[in-house]
Amino acid sequence: MNAPYALRHHGRFDYSGIPGRPGFDWPQGRRLAIYLALNLEHFSFGDGLGACLAPPTPQPDVLNYAWREYGNRVGAWRLLELFDELRLPCAALVNTSLLDHCPSLVAACVERGHELVGHGHTNAQRQGEMDEAQERALLAYCRDRLARAGGRAPAGWLSPWISESVRTPDLLVECGYGYTLNWCHDDQPVPMRTRGGQPLWSIPYPQELNDIPAMMARLMSGAEFADMVVDQFDEMLRQSEGQPLVMGIALHPYIVGQPHRLRHLRRALQHLAAHGGERTWWTTPGAIFEWVESRPA
Repeated sequence: MNAPYALRHHGRFDYSGIPGRPGFDWPQGRRLAIYLALNLEHFSFGDGLGACLAPPTPQPDVLNYAWREYGNRVGAWRLLELFDELRLPCAALVNTSLLDHCPSLVAACVERGHELVGHGHTNAQRQGEMDEAQERALLAYCRDRLARAGGRAPAGWLSPWISESVRTPDLLVECGYGYTLNWCHDDQPVPMRTRGGQPLWSIPYPQELNDIPAMMARLMSGAEFADMVVDQFDEMLRQSEGQPLVMGIALHPYIVGQPHRLRHLRRALQHLAAHGGERTWWTTPGAIFEWVESRPA
């Protein structure tokens, strides 16, 4: 294409339509990898960013702050109980400020064997607004704190608000991370180029099957969100007959941990757990990363 009409490109990966890709299986010949992403977040009181249940008011915005804090005090514990009941693993996407605010919640995830994923220090800040030194320091700080809390350094990262700078994939690899959840462009893992030559894996993370955009932006009810989870699963299970796929479900305890929504989520997860049988692999994004990283190119 002539230069005047060339569009700016990220350069991280090339276009690849899904039908023509090489075939492979998940462990034990399974076809659909499913993971639960439990977003555990903490917010600054009186300033910074934060999801809003009601229209924001001048700070301190007590209504919206307290609504988000309900997730850490009640909703997350109810979700962990649900995962225990159904014997499902999850990935806890952790703001490291929770290690100061409510360390027992992070410890409960570790005790259950759930994966810890880096999710910034607080969702009151956007990572993409930092300069390179600040961003590198954030990634290293979160890596080290989660390593002490969980007994191993986190393999993966989701930026607060999925906010990236143009350097974020490079810095993730340079700080020891192996995969990112920031990109929602595919239903299979995709290796991304970085400036040092080592790939950073993009593990599919949902922006549709995600309670914040579904319930807060599109105003879906708990029942409608549960139906969407079931429909996504049923259709992806069918599609996975031809290709192995990844289905993530993004959950925020201050939203889906509310009792009237949790009841419908339980119904949806019971459906998923009861169907698919040996075709489904209940897993974590870290286990998906380890699997694709270990396979031939």
